Amino acid sequence: MTDRAFAVIRAGALTTVQDLGRCGHAHLGVPRSGALDPPALRLANRLVGNAEGAAALETTLNGCAVRPRCAVTVAVTGAPCPVTVDGRPAAWGSPVRVPAGALLEVGAAVAGVRGYVAFGGGITVEPVLGSRSTDLLSGLGPGPLRDGTVLPLGPATGRAAAVDGVPSGAPPAELVLRIRLGPRDGWFTPAALRTLTTRAYRVSSASNRIGLRTEGPALERAVPDELPSEGMVTGAVQVPPDGRPVVFLADHPTTGGYPVIAVVREEDLPAAAQATPGTPVRFVRVGRRTPP
Repeated sequence: MTDRAFAVIRAGALTTVQDLGRCGHAHLGVPRSGALDPPALRLANRLVGNAEGAAALETTLNGCAVRPRCAVTVAVTGAPCPVTVDGRPAAWGSPVRVPAGALLEVGAAVAGVRGYVAFGGGITVEPVLGSRSTDLLSGLGPGPLRDGTVLPLGPATGRAAAVDGVPSGAPPAELVLRIRLGPRDGWFTPAALRTLTTRAYRVSSASNRIGLRTEGPALERAVPDELPSEGMVTGAVQVPPDGRPVVFLADHPTTGGYPVIAVVREEDLPAAAQATPGTPVRFVRVGRRTPP
């Protein structure tokens, strides 16, 4: 094993390797996967001098701890959290030089859900279909991190960026998701369409990388039939039998048989990735209907 690597000391609740995902393989049944908060991943990579799509760690809620075998520049973005190197406080949202053998501790999120830890040179696990991302639904890519895992790093080729400030990955007090109705809004009653866009929902604790689940009023179906499986896109708002909307995120299935009442604008999904359980959710209709 090369010295350009790091060992996982504390894996955390769910830490995975993520880049910008596997685009263009939905026809094979392969989700895009990739970072749930792409702007945070891109920023972390820029801070350490990587290409924006280099593979990094995505942490969930309680961070992780790693020990690099070589001196490396690291940046932590996304959900704000304490960062330490051998117990000494280090900067969040800024390049940090970590000596070989030192313990880098990424603490619990103080706001938001997911943090991003980029290493100079990027994580160079073997790519699958052009991406190093962990896909929890299909099982492609490296598995979620475990204590003792060792991951390789590429050569550091860029220069760490100088920054004056970094935008926080903390979610707003209310998650506003802009939607276009369709393609299966006709499968719901007019009252259900009004409910979706006028009533408040909350983020469910059952949310994960596959989808943001909601708690709130059920949406009444006008058509009780079952749909044949059809293609699904990231941001699709699918309504399962319990009537509570589910917003599909990066690891969503590529097909599904429950009707999609609306589609969320892609620009709003990073905030959805950072929304903690209990966060109020409001669906706001914009633009024209999504065609079937």
